[in-house]
Parts: sequence; C-alpha cells; structure tokens
Amino acid sequence: MVRPPRFDADQLLDAAVRLAAAGGPPAVTMSAVAHAVGAPSGSVYHRFAGRTALLAEVWLRTVERFQEGYHAVLVGESDPLRAARAAARYVVGWSRANREEAALLLYGAVDFGRAEWSEEHVRRADVGNERVFASLGVLAEALGAGDERGRERVALALVDLPLSVVRRHLRAGESLPPYAEDLAEECSVALLVDRL
Repeated sequence: MVRPPRFDADQLLDAAVRLAAAGGPPAVTMSAVAHAVGAPSGSVYHRFAGRTALLAEVWLRTVERFQEGYHAVLVGESDPLRAARAAARYVVGWSRANREEAALLLYGAVDFGRAEWSEEHVRRADVGNERVFASLGVLAEALGAGDERGRERVALALVDLPLSVVRRHLRAGESLPPYAEDLAEECSVALLVDRL
C-alpha cells in the first residue's frame, strides 16, 4: 500500500504565501518553503520542478482565487452601478479576509518570474486576466463607458483605486480600517458617476 504524501502542494503553497507576504518574492525559495513546513527539500522538488514553477504556482493560485470571486461579483448583478459598488467592496473585503494573499498580490507576476514561466503557466495567467478584463469591459459598456477612456476609468475605479486603499495599510503593516470598504465604494462610484 502506498503511503499518502505527508506534504501536499497546498501546504507548500500556503508556506510560500506566508514567506512572500513577509519578505516578498525573493523570500520564496525551495529550501525556505521546505523549512517552513518542516519537510525535506525533496518534498518541494517532488511537487514543483524548480523555483520558477513554485513562484508561478504561488502567484497563480493566489490570483486565481481572487479573480474567481471578483469575476463573480462583476457578472452577478444585473444593475451595472450595483455591480461596480460590489466590485470595489470585494477588492477590499477579500484583502481583509486574505491578508497574506493580498500582500502577495501587491507585487506583480513579473516579480514572481513570469518571464521564465512555462507556456502553461503563462496561458493560465493570460486566461484569468482576459476573463476579468472582458467582464470589466462589459460592465463599462453597461455604464455607457465603452470607449478606451471609459474602459480605463472603469479599471481605475474598480481595480486601481480599491487596491490603493489596501496597499497603503498592508505595506505599513496595519490592519485595514473598518470603513475601508465604504471608502473604496464611495470613491469608485464618485469616479464613475461623475464622468459617465
């Protein structure tokens, strides 16, 4: 009978998230992940071909988890302004509930070695990004902001602005204030309604 593995990929990726949140992408090494979970280095190499694959997987698992919920919010409401409000709140609420993952996402795929990723990892990243930006484009159209400038305004309001609320506090090592979702929503809606 084959003994089940003691350390699965999710345990190793959880450790990688903690390391990245604390020390950025350079802190995520094969030996650091192994040490963090008390595993031999071979356990990490058994799951990931090398550091590049580990970095790709920790980035992709995190961003895909965020994008899954974010996309659902963008397309789950028939009223476009309500969808916009919910999307702005989601960015902050998800970051509050997933502090370490949010700290990781303050970096970018480039910081996690995207230039060296396998074709499959790049494809996964592109598919997720395209799906979210397509949903933002549909929302922009529904808000009457279908031209390039309008789409940029919607991305600014629903991606960049809520992330800026999160970034300042996470980078300072502070908890998000209890009104952070309200601020993100209010500012995003003001940016959208004022110019659409």
